[in-house]
Amino acid sequence: FLSTFTLAVSAGAVLLLPFSIISNEILLSFPQNYYIQWLNGSLIHGLWNLASLFSNLCLFVLMPFAFFFLESEGFAGLKKGIRARILETLVMLILLALLILGIVWVASALIDNDAASMESLYDLWEFYLPYLYSCISLMGCLLLLLCTPVGLSRMFTVMGQLLVKPTILEDLDEQMYIITLEEEAIQRKLNGVSSTVEYQTVELERELEKVKSKKTNLERRKKASAWERNLVYPAVMILLLTETSFSVLLVALNILYLLVDETAMPKGSGGPGIGNASLSTFGFVGAALEIILIFYLMVSSVVGFYSLRFFENFTPRKDDTTMTKIIGNCVSILVLSSALPVMSRTLGITRFDLLGDFGRFNWLGNFYIVLSYNLLFAIMTTLCLVRKFTSAVREELLKALGLDKLHLSNNPRDSETKPSANGHQKTL
Repeated sequence: FLSTFTLAVSAGAVLLLPFSIISNEILLSFPQNYYIQWLNGSLIHGLWNLASLFSNLCLFVLMPFAFFFLESEGFAGLKKGIRARILETLVMLILLALLILGIVWVASALIDNDAASMESLYDLWEFYLPYLYSCISLMGCLLLLLCTPVGLSRMFTVMGQLLVKPTILEDLDEQMYIITLEEEAIQRKLNGVSSTVEYQTVELERELEKVKSKKTNLERRKKASAWERNLVYPAVMILLLTETSFSVLLVALNILYLLVDETAMPKGSGGPGIGNASLSTFGFVGAALEIILIFYLMVSSVVGFYSLRFFENFTPRKDDTTMTKIIGNCVSILVLSSALPVMSRTLGITRFDLLGDFGRFNWLGNFYIVLSYNLLFAIMTTLCLVRKFTSAVREELLKALGLDKLHLSNNPRDSETKPSANGHQKTL
C-alpha cells in the first residue's frame, strides 16, 4: 500500500507540470467563462504545495518505514507480532532522523558557521525540511542528467524492439526455416539428454526459450501488414529524432538566454502568475509541444535509468521481484519525478515558474551551476546520439582494420552471434 501511494505521488508530480501549463493556456483563452472559474491560481499553488508535501512524506517517512518494517522482527523480550515490529520500525526511524539531523548540522557548521545559519536549523518545518529536500532534488537532477541522455539514445532501440522493422533485403521465409530447424535440433537434443544431467538440461531449456522468442518475433514480422512495416517504423524513428533534436535546440537557446538575460535563471523572476500571460512564445501550440517534450523526457529518463549498468539488476521483473527491490524502485521513480519539474525549468523546456517547495532551492540561483547543467546536458545528449547513429560505421571500420577481435566496442548485436546446434557460428 505504501509503495502504491508513493507511485501515485510520483505520477502526480509528473502530471502536475503539464496540468499547470494547460490550465494557464485555458485561462488565457477563456478568461470570463463561468464554467472554469474553479481553475485559478490558488488551486494550482495548493496542488504544487500538496505534491511537495507528499513527496517529502513518502521520501522521508513512508518508504523508510516500509523498508525497516520488512527488516524488523521485534525487540527481544517482547511478544512477536505486528505491534512489536511497528515499535522497532518507529525507533529505527527516530534514530535515522537524529543521525541525518546531526550530519546536516555538522555540515552546516563547517560550511557556513554563523549565528543565522545555526538558528535556521532549529526551524524544522520552514528551513530544515526544504533544505534537505533541496539536496535530494539536486541529487535527482544529477541523476536525470546522467539518465536522460542515455535514455534519449536508448529510445530508438526500445521502439525498434516494439515495432516491426521494414523487410529490406531480407528473406523472412528463409529465416523462419532456419529458426525452425534450430528449434527442432535443440528439442531433439533435449529429449535425448538424460534427466540426471541437470546442468545440460537447464542450458538447453534456456537456449530453446531464446529460439522460441526469436521465432515469435519473426512470425510477428511476417504477419505484419505492409503499412505497419514500411510506414509506422520510419515515422516513429523520425518523430523520435525530431523530438530529441528539438530538446537539444531548446537547451542551446536557453544557454544563450542565460548568457545575455538574468531573468532566464530558474530563480530569476517571480513570473506573471497563472492566467496573466502565456508561458510559451507560440501560444497554445508551443504549450502543447512543451508538454510532449516533458513526457518524452520523463519516459527517456526512466528508460535510461534502467539502461545504466549500475541499475541494470534493479529492473523489476514479473514474478521475480522482491519487496525490497520494489521499494527501491518506488523511491528511484519518486526522486526522478520530483526532479523533473526542476530539470524542465532549468533546461528552459518550459518557462513555468516552480511553485511551492519545488522553487525554494538555493542552487537554482547559482549561475554557474545552472549554466554547467545546461552545457553538460547538451554535450552528453549530442555525444550519445552520435555514438548511437555511428555505431554501425564504427563496427565496419574495426572489422576493416582487423581490430574487431579486440572487442573495442560493446555492440548488442554481438550477443546474437552464438554457436548453433552443430557447433558452427551462425548469425540470424
